[in-house]
Order: sequence, then structure tokens, then C-alpha cells
Amino acid sequence: MTDPITPVLTANWADDRAWKITNFERRGGYATMRKALRGNPDDIAAMIKDSQLRGRGGAGFPTGLKWSLLDKDLSKPRYLVVNADESEPGACKDMPLMMASPHTLVEGVIISSFAFHAHYAFIYVRGEVLHVIRRLQQAVAEAYSSGYLGRNIQGSGYDLELIVHAGAGAYICGEETALLDSLEGRRGQPRLKPPFPAVAGLYGAPTVINNVESISTVPAIVGNGIDWFTSMGVDNGKGMGIMSLSGHVANPGQVEVPLGTTLRQLLEMTGGIREGHQLKFWTPGGSSSPIFTDEHLDVPLDYDSVAKAGSMLGTRSLQIFDETVSVVRAVTRWLEFYKHESCGKCTPCREGTWWLVQILKRIEAGQGQEGDIEKLLDLCDNIGGKSFCALGDAAVTPVNSAIKYFRDEFEAGYHTPAWELFPYERNVIYAQNAQNTHNAGVAQ
Repeated sequence: MTDPITPVLTANWADDRAWKITNFERRGGYATMRKALRGNPDDIAAMIKDSQLRGRGGAGFPTGLKWSLLDKDLSKPRYLVVNADESEPGACKDMPLMMASPHTLVEGVIISSFAFHAHYAFIYVRGEVLHVIRRLQQAVAEAYSSGYLGRNIQGSGYDLELIVHAGAGAYICGEETALLDSLEGRRGQPRLKPPFPAVAGLYGAPTVINNVESISTVPAIVGNGIDWFTSMGVDNGKGMGIMSLSGHVANPGQVEVPLGTTLRQLLEMTGGIREGHQLKFWTPGGSSSPIFTDEHLDVPLDYDSVAKAGSMLGTRSLQIFDETVSVVRAVTRWLEFYKHESCGKCTPCREGTWWLVQILKRIEAGQGQEGDIEKLLDLCDNIGGKSFCALGDAAVTPVNSAIKYFRDEFEAGYHTPAWELFPYERNVIYAQNAQNTHNAGVAQ
């Protein structure tokens, strides 16, 4: 059994004004960067590769390996793009990290860019999170003022320009090539691959695209060493990760633990399911991952174990649902999101998500027709693996898995509305909390 550890990326979140550069430096911030800039960039890149750090943005692709795939021609410009377009339902780890400790990310950007010889870096942030954008812009301005960004950083001879770019609010821009199109000023739509960004990315130049948490982890590895990092986690999932728990839990929020920790352990750490209820189903990697049930409580939350059990670790967005929730309703709400966020570039996703929503809504209303479940599965088969990017795959996984584990609820939708089977007021969290607060005030 994996034991919880002292937080690393989240260690300073509770500090007073943790986002200020002076408070970050008081905890040793930027000391690793100074040391790194005096060393050999290729040694740092090799260190990240040997640490077995896997991307923290969803797919889990080895970070060091991604860096090594860059075009070897150093006469071409190289770019680092940080994907901070966190926008999937349930995902909530990158935004809190940037809000609480933006300099953790900025230091990671500097070390990472130095490691693979990039002199321009971009942080692409979802446009709706204006508070996060302002916090990042302030941190970048502080870093420039302190001589950590710009020309000849700390007398090292290394130059780096860092730009915070606000997106226009499109889920599709979380897909790395659609993000690049948006960053270049075009409509965010996925590109045909190959060529891959490592060969022809931003402005046609070799580009590394990494998630916020992946880049933020780099200073911890460089500062503490490979052995320290690999001592945590499991064989194919080294290190720690931020898990986001939301939904019907006693204490929702972010918990930083070694990869391989189970949901059962996380619930024990955070107070469990809300009082008087029991777990029904949950997502290990957000709404784009196949759902799990209570039989998966002891699946280690690492990339390979979750995949073996039939889902994806993804962004570690653990949405927890108790027995009051209609699976049909939850899946319908997710599919409405994916239908709305489809860029419309390819037919399977554009048309398929629309039809999935139509069928799901009538099943939710108790107006399902014989054969609707088979139609849903057939539509999923015609979308998954056949769309231009992974949004189509993301849309069908909750449908397929929900039917697999809760087919009876879909069949009940042939004659009974979901809101009669599972009255929606029973699963509302905040209204119930507000009523409890009101009752407590009256009692006093």
C-alpha cells in the first residue's frame, strides 16, 4: 500500500501570499534555476528522461522522451508551449497550482526551456480564468524584474522570453495542435499529423508542448535528484501527482500523493463519501475517461493500472457520485458539453455527438425507444478512433462505460424519466449545505 507523502508542488499553497516572488524565494524558489543555468542543458534533459516523469496532462507520454524528439537542427528556433487550457468537466489541478504558486511554473519554464535550448516560451491559459491570467502575468513581471527572465539571465548568457497568452475559451484548444493554431491567431482546430509539433509546431518550428503540472515538476526533480523522485510512485508511474476530488465527498479539493494511491486511500484521507451515502460511480480521469464503480476502489491510480482496469488516468479528475445520481443524467450532461465544444472539423465528431445527445435526452426523459441503446453503441463505434482528434474518443468513453455498468438505468429510460427514478434535488450538494446552514442558524 502506498503511503501519503508531504506535498511538493502544493507545499506552499497555504502560505501567506504564496504567489509573491519574495515568499516563493523564502522557500528556496529559483535556487534550482540558478544552479541549473550554471550546468549543461543536455545533462538536465537527460535527467528528466531518466527520472521517468510522465506527462501530467492526460496521455502520460514520457516528458524527457518528448523533449528528445525535437528536431536536432539547433539553427532553427525552438519553442516551449505550456498547455494551461484546463477546461474539461471535473479537471481542477492546474488552475489552483497557477493561482496559488505561479512562480513554481515560471521556474519550471525557465529550467525546461534551458534544457532543450529554447529561447521563447508561451503559457497558453484558458481565457475565462481571468484571475489566473492576471496572477501569472504578475508573476512573469516579477521574474523579469528579478533578472530571471529576459537577456543574459543571472549572468549565464542564456536568454528567454516568456509570454502569457489568453485563449478565447474553447475546449478543443486543449488539443495540442489546435492550441498551436489558436496561439498563431487562427481558429483553434486540430492539425493533421504528421508532422508532429516536435518537428513542425509553433510557426513551423520544433516545439515542445507540456502540461502545467509536468513543467512545474521539473524544478523538484532537478533540485532533489532522480532517486528522490523515483522513490515515489510505482514502476510505470514515478513521482507524485495532484489528485482533484469533487462531487459527493465530505471534503472536495486537491490532494498531492504518489502515483499508485487508490481511491479508497484518498477517501480515507479526505473524510470519505458525504454522510449517509455510498459510492455509486466515479471518473479516474475526468469526464473523458470511462467511468468506474465501487468495484474499482482499490485500483492503483497510475497510468498502466487504470488502463488495465479499463479506463484512463487522464488529468486525475476524480468526480465522485453517490447512489442519488442518475448515470443517464450525468452522461447526458457530459455529452452536451462535448457536442457544444466540438470544433466541427470532422463529420464523426460533429454529427455523432449531436445524435448521441438527442438519444440520451429522450432516454433521460423516459421517452426512449426500443433499440436506442444499440444505436448509442453503434454511434460510439462510428466516432471512437475515427475522428480527427481525441475529442471524439473522449465523448464516447463515458457512454460506452455507463451502458456497460448501468444498462438497466438506460433500459428504464424507455418508460420512466430519470428525474422520477433519481429525484435531482436529492443529489444537489450546495443547496443541501445551504439548507443545513439555515437550519443551524434557526436553531441558535
